[in-house]
Amino acid sequence: MPLNRHRATAWSLGLLAVAVLALTGLLFHQGRTPALYPERSWGPWRSETMGVWSTHVRTNSWVHAAQARIHYGKAEDIHLDAYGETVRDTGRMSPTDFTLTPDGGLTARQP
Repeated sequence: MPLNRHRATAWSLGLLAVAVLALTGLLFHQGRTPALYPERSWGPWRSETMGVWSTHVRTNSWVHAAQARIHYGKAEDIHLDAYGETVRDTGRMSPTDFTLTPDGGLTARQP
């Protein structure tokens, strides 16, 4: 009896490990685990000016993800992280709506 109980426990732990690895792989592929991406998987920062805003955008070469850092001088900083889906935020100092797509497309629109 104890031998069968040990086998069942080992089998359950093995199945749990496979399930955790599969879930982690799926979330990684979807771009929802940004802390797991090594720094070398990110491309260089691309800088440009959008009106009075200074923007810096980079994309990930492993998954569908992008990051943007947007600055209004020293008065305001906006950080956008598009991990698998489009994100939006609005600047407060100079009302501007920013949209970042996972492929690195950044758009600015003033209402």
